[in-house]
Amino acid sequence: MFEHPRDTLITSARIIDPATGYDEVGDLLIKAGKILDFGRNLGQPEGPTIIDASGMVLCPGLVDLRASLGEPGFEYRETIQSSAMAASAGGITTVAVLPDNAPATDDAALVRALASAGDATRRINILPYGAATRGCVGKTIAEYGLLRAAGAIAFTDGTRAIGSAALMRRALSYARGFGAVIVQHPEEPSLAGGAATESARATLMGLPGIPACAEAILIERDLRLVELTGGMVHFAHISTGEALDLIRRAKARGINVTCDTAPPYFDLNETAIGDFRTYAKLSPPLRMEEDRVAVVAGLADGTIDAIVSDHQPRDADDKRLPFAEAAPGASGLATLLAITLAKVHGGELSMMAALALLTTRPGSLFGLDTGRIGKGRPADLCLFAPEHAWLIQSGNLPGKAQNTPFDGRAVEGIVIGTWKAGRRVFG
Repeated sequence: MFEHPRDTLITSARIIDPATGYDEVGDLLIKAGKILDFGRNLGQPEGPTIIDASGMVLCPGLVDLRASLGEPGFEYRETIQSSAMAASAGGITTVAVLPDNAPATDDAALVRALASAGDATRRINILPYGAATRGCVGKTIAEYGLLRAAGAIAFTDGTRAIGSAALMRRALSYARGFGAVIVQHPEEPSLAGGAATESARATLMGLPGIPACAEAILIERDLRLVELTGGMVHFAHISTGEALDLIRRAKARGINVTCDTAPPYFDLNETAIGDFRTYAKLSPPLRMEEDRVAVVAGLADGTIDAIVSDHQPRDADDKRLPFAEAAPGASGLATLLAITLAKVHGGELSMMAALALLTTRPGSLFGLDTGRIGKGRPADLCLFAPEHAWLIQSGNLPGKAQNTPFDGRAVEGIVIGTWKAGRRVFG
């Protein structure tokens, strides 16, 4: 299906490499799947396919640190192949995959199988997370040494919090021995049984609420455990200002903590659940406007280390239920870049800062050598038109999963081409 990598000359693009701060209009030459050269006035050697990228931005392929791909176990929602198609359409070339599949990724063979499945798509690198606990059920620590040796980039129970303080302490200590990070879903489990953020809106809608402080409560506990153990923690999809204040202060004290967020938490607030819109039912739930503003501020001041898709595919039967019974989660691969660029167009982030949060910064969190442009490096690239307007529509997104909370949203910024190891896989 795929042709061999073609020698390609992309001309007149605004080339941005956040890893080095490079931001110049110029050309980039791909040869034998790698970046041979880039810069101004490369000339036009004979042979390469020439692409005029005037007015477009060329950056490293996006690095998405948090996605569920459905497979194995939930192929009716999404498959690795359909996820790879959606990722390519979104400019993503590297995807870190959560382990809470069926079976959970708590065995070294499953780690290797997921990485191989990514290679087989020829579109994306799959970086598997290892399960923090066997089966991702929060009872017994998994075999971190074997999982790490097989290629697990970090350890997490995915969408489940590690609720036991004693178990989290052991996980942090054990992972430290392998130089690994524990990735936590920060939500105190005993407070997490609701369907929306506890608020006047939830009360008026008759929905069981989850207090926003459930996020900060678990973060405060885990920060103390990190200090106790010397371990490393990464908090996923941060959604509240209180949580960000805790993380900001912890970083200032030198604690080994990082965090990410996802587009719904800096672009939407609780009003998006509207008339019981189940596509906007997420975990954590959408917050109040002051929290959304605080997340934007956390992106701007560097407290937040990465923007992730938080891709959680759901099919129609998962969502076509009363709001309280519908499965939480949103598809996010194809819309990751466009929603992030809305903060650029709104003046809240520079283009360099936004792309850093999508490329080099997530790539560096777990010591990954990805999300960079450089001579001799694999040509994993994203070319996009930052001013091109389009409408996000459920039913028209690439991939199987159509459960987007941004349905009907007009955005600016569309991917024109994606290259994986020099092979054009989209556009």
